[in-house]
Amino acid sequence: MSYHHLAMAARDMAAIHDFYERITGFELVKVEIAPMMGGGWGKHFFYRMDGDDSSFIAFWELNEVPGAEAHEFNLNKAAHMPPGTNHFAFAVHSAEELDARRDQWNAAGLDVLEIDHNWCRSIYTRDPNGNMVEFCLTTGTFSDSDRARALAALDERTMNPSPPPASMRQWLAKERVATETQTA
Repeated sequence: MSYHHLAMAARDMAAIHDFYERITGFELVKVEIAPMMGGGWGKHFFYRMDGDDSSFIAFWELNEVPGAEAHEFNLNKAAHMPPGTNHFAFAVHSAEELDARRDQWNAAGLDVLEIDHNWCRSIYTRDPNGNMVEFCLTTGTFSDSDRARALAALDERTMNPSPPPASMRQWLAKERVATETQTA
């Protein structure tokens, strides 16, 4: 079973639309407009991913909602969590697609962090709400020992770290320069 959609509120719907449609390549396909519980009204925008009519990311534009001036749209800030803890990860199916997504974000003026996690390769940037967005390519398989390690970690109360990432690269938008650090 997969999820149908992930929904969040938007601080600036025009900026969210630009990021998720023009820059990231998702397609706005539907809006629902209705009163909000507690007052006001909202527009609920649905963006289709990869032409798939069963997977969406959605955003609320809230209007006349009581207390709106106090809303926080960055999920980690709202939850008082470290940056990047809560984030959205979207799948890609090839290294070429991941590289194209990185170049697309970089060309749009966004800094991009790339990490080879030893079992997946990911790129990260922030959306206009300040939320971390990731594209991820699974590059490994999972063994019985991987599962056993994960199950054991459920009961651990001290840090027993995983191996460090194979590499990390920062792709700076302004300079269009990649810097790399090897950590393994």
